Amino acid sequence: MDHTEQIVSAHGLEARVWRKGSGPKLAYLAGFAGLPKWIPALDALAEHCEVSAISLPGFPGGGRGHLQLDSLFEFALATHDLIDAASCRGAVLMGASVGGALALEVAAIWPDSVSKLVLQAPFGLYDNANPPTDPWAQRGDKVDALMCETEGAYNDLIKRPGNADAVEWPIEMTRAREASARYLWPNSATHVEKRLGRIQCPTLVLWGEKDKVQPPEYADTLRNGISGTVTVETIADAGHMIELDRPDAVADAVARFLKG
Repeated sequence: MDHTEQIVSAHGLEARVWRKGSGPKLAYLAGFAGLPKWIPALDALAEHCEVSAISLPGFPGGGRGHLQLDSLFEFALATHDLIDAASCRGAVLMGASVGGALALEVAAIWPDSVSKLVLQAPFGLYDNANPPTDPWAQRGDKVDALMCETEGAYNDLIKRPGNADAVEWPIEMTRAREASARYLWPNSATHVEKRLGRIQCPTLVLWGEKDKVQPPEYADTLRNGISGTVTVETIADAGHMIELDRPDAVADAVARFLKG
């Protein structure tokens, strides 16, 4: 069965929601570049739950409402409201990379709105002695190798579909990077460490063994700071965007977590 598509709105902001699967509800916030296309990881997750992939303002399918959002809190508030509009209040919340930064904020500020939390190498943490790599400062031809261990995986994600406008498509991809930069640039430090103790739900943390963007050691900060039970799994042969490198491994880890 193919996924369905719906546009939801909250307080003048819009999000595209792709849905597939059945079972426990899981709201998915994508990583760097968003979801310009459906990816195999969503199919793999849909084998175990009802996936609602929510494209937030500024990201592909999410409209241009990001221009109204001027702070991390405003992005977090919009994320919370659009998750609610997508009928995912109280669902499992899964955030990857830049989406993980927003998932952390929603779980910390509105702990009752999240039943379980899944984080894939989330942004937001910062250690001066071991800082993240700034993906917004990279040349375009360097981003693929930075994001994934699988050569070409990131480039394939952002490749223009045949039915997309050749002029508009690169603008849309730039817009997606702009959206995440609005709440994470210049150094991606959101000081979420101060709020981790507010997260009470069971949490699964996934990290690529070969992540070149977010130091895998940051998983320990999450494990030690979150109040709820935290499970950390390292995914072998995966870079920062685990969902592109190892979609089945991600889905299997999430399935075990949902059953636990």
